[in-house]
Amino acid sequence: MKNIFEVGNLKSNGHYALATIHQNNVYVSGQFAIDPETREKKFGTIEEETLQALKNVEMIVEAAGSKKAQILRMTLYIPDVKLWDKVDAVYKEFFGEHKPARTVVPTNELHFGFKIEIDAIAYI
Repeated sequence: MKNIFEVGNLKSNGHYALATIHQNNVYVSGQFAIDPETREKKFGTIEEETLQALKNVEMIVEAAGSKKAQILRMTLYIPDVKLWDKVDAVYKEFFGEHKPARTVVPTNELHFGFKIEIDAIAYI
């Protein structure tokens, strides 16, 4: 088992790894819309936050030796089910023909006031 705590300027801010690699699988911790260069929280529209969080997941998956097309499963946490269609549109454009298994979980609110948090599992 190997943990990844930092990718570029993106770092875990608590008692967790950005990702854990185990038996050729990479498990990515929940990602927000944080700029990987400046570490600035990128609050914006749900579409903007979704795209940034997806890009962060992709960057971490690549650092682990995998790629976007090898993502097997994702969980997306959103504060309101009414955002589902907007999130789905960004997700569909980001992945194209690749369709990982997915769960969208409506919740009351997310940490720091973000509109979305995304975690993932990929194979290497």
